[in-house]
Amino acid sequence: MITINFDKAKVITKERLRAERTPLLQAQDVAFQRALESGADTTARVDVKQRPRDITYLVDHATSLE
Repeated sequence: MITINFDKAKVITKERLRAERTPLLQAQDVAFQRALESGADTTARVDVKQRPRDITYLVDHATSLE
């Protein structure tokens, strides 16, 4: 029988998600910097950057493998 260590699964999932979100955050950093340089509103960029960061919070509070 295979058993899954839920705590270890959460750590592995968070590591994977962090690796996957890195290029997305880097692209948003560039867009954010360009918006700053042009004097544009950066509110939307901040929101877009926060969503990938929040995903690890969701993993921390997961109660099932689904």
